[in-house]
Amino acid sequence: MANGMLAGRVAVVTGAGRGIGRGVALALGAAGAKVVVNDYGVNVDGTAPSTGPAFDVVKEIERTGGEAVASTDSVADWEGARRIIGTALERFGQLDALVTCAGILRDRMIFNMSEEEWDAVIAVHLKGTFNCLRHACTHMRDRRYGRIVTFSSGSGLFGNPGQANYGAAKSAIAGLTKVAARDLGKYGITVNAIAPVAGTRMTVNEEVRRARELRKKQGIQREDRGVAQIEELDPDDIAPMVVYLTSEYAKDVNGQFFLCFGTSVALVSQPRPVKTLYKAEGNWTLDELDRLVPATVAEGLVNPAPPKS
Repeated sequence: MANGMLAGRVAVVTGAGRGIGRGVALALGAAGAKVVVNDYGVNVDGTAPSTGPAFDVVKEIERTGGEAVASTDSVADWEGARRIIGTALERFGQLDALVTCAGILRDRMIFNMSEEEWDAVIAVHLKGTFNCLRHACTHMRDRRYGRIVTFSSGSGLFGNPGQANYGAAKSAIAGLTKVAARDLGKYGITVNAIAPVAGTRMTVNEEVRRARELRKKQGIQREDRGVAQIEELDPDDIAPMVVYLTSEYAKDVNGQFFLCFGTSVALVSQPRPVKTLYKAEGNWTLDELDRLVPATVAEGLVNPAPPKS
């Protein structure tokens, strides 16, 4: 990471106490940014908050000569998110970049998922991203400068079995990113999303392994993204692209999605029509669709979770 490329900049990183967020916070600090290290300090399922992780990362940044301050508010709380952004303004006098890594998991097949499991994940991922983005962008708009990097996921872009809550939140974050990019671009603010693949405590644990084995037994396929086994992927590998997106070098990159894993960075295509069935006059009849769809718009499609005999 280029030393000093973010000198004079101030960044807020949520979920920065562990995993990918920690790597991002350390990399931003190494690049010269002053960093607000936010982490609610909870378990993977969102329980048992602790102040330790945020303060530990602050110490790591300070040991290498950087400047950082801890924030232990929850992104899911509107006023908590306001305080997170306020910490940057009060301590460092400005805010240049926001990176929203905070997240939890409550995986369950959709027919077993509770309302509480749904609400908890949506609150942290989707509402938490909106809360922080909303409070941050008002200050960025006034200064006519800002860099926002949200975190989506392959689960939201492609779909993962057993993650209805997480996938819905991450897909919604992708939509939020596209809209925010268009709302804020004219003010000198860019908004882009990272879909990371890395081995963290959220993705490499016994519950995740059991779910993976169950999917194999049930013949449920995942989208092939051409990545290695997740256990082999270092969470710190995500940080360089995040830092790049918060820099001057990325001023023309806005509203884009990047799949990051290991040493790979892939631009993800925006949704677009790939096949079209057109009728010159009148509405389609079911007989017409039954006759034409299989050989046109549905040609080659395969059920990723076929019925079991």
